[in-house]
Amino acid sequence: MPSAALLRDQIVAHIDTVAFVAHGLHVRIGDDTATHRWVADEREDMHSAAKGICVIAAGIAADEGLIDLDAPVAEYVPGFSFGDGADAVTMRHLLSMTSGIELPWSEDMMTRWPDLAREFFSRPSRGRVFQYSNASTYAAMTVLATRVGDVHDYLVPRLFAPLGIHDVTWDRCPNGRIIAGEGIALCTEELARIGLLIRDSGRWKGAQIVSPQWIDAMHTGWVPAGKNPGYQRYALAGWDGPGPAWRLHGAHGKLLIFIDDVVVTLTAHDHFAADAVVARIVELVAGETAA
Repeated sequence: MPSAALLRDQIVAHIDTVAFVAHGLHVRIGDDTATHRWVADEREDMHSAAKGICVIAAGIAADEGLIDLDAPVAEYVPGFSFGDGADAVTMRHLLSMTSGIELPWSEDMMTRWPDLAREFFSRPSRGRVFQYSNASTYAAMTVLATRVGDVHDYLVPRLFAPLGIHDVTWDRCPNGRIIAGEGIALCTEELARIGLLIRDSGRWKGAQIVSPQWIDAMHTGWVPAGKNPGYQRYALAGWDGPGPAWRLHGAHGKLLIFIDDVVVTLTAHDHFAADAVVARIVELVAGETAA
């Protein structure tokens, strides 16, 4: 097995060659770690990598018997109005983007309607059709909040404090709810702790934070998502690929990349070049682990 330092150096050399606007890198192979900084390790929006944290929140609540991810969410929000077929949508559908409810992202989506979740559920569902939407994750966390209270506060003693991640901020909508699918601010090293928890099937320092089934669901039970490489299949917040990898992928290069016992955490501010960098990282990881 190669060292984390060797793999780090190879990734850094590639990133510097292509002038990718990287912020931080954390490489873990087994228990071996190596890091590199291009800028100070300050907290920044993790964008859609936050969706993985939302899945963990739902999984913890399911472990505690507070919610059933396969029950129609209409059972948990009886005061909401539902469009045709939307009353059959489950938490699993929302978190895997298969609600079939169309509500695309926009800069003002959190303020355009009095309540984004109510607007989302009021629209018709086309069945189990993949439709990537931050509104879907937001609606899921709105439902979860009816069972656990404020989702951020719920996670503090159950996830953030055990991982040593303190004073976390998560952007909120005008109704006071976390915006869910983005908006949580973490530094590279803190995101890497989330990555280690995921790699180790929900365990952290001997304690089971969330059941393995919810971690497994991040990269199994894939649903068709499109034709672009690395974006062809989606699970609960996880994208399949490229190659043998799977990943949590936030805009502008906020990444957790998993291949077997290897986790590469990358933060950056370079949206359009991120896919090519991920592909090269996977080539390097796969080459090293095969060596």
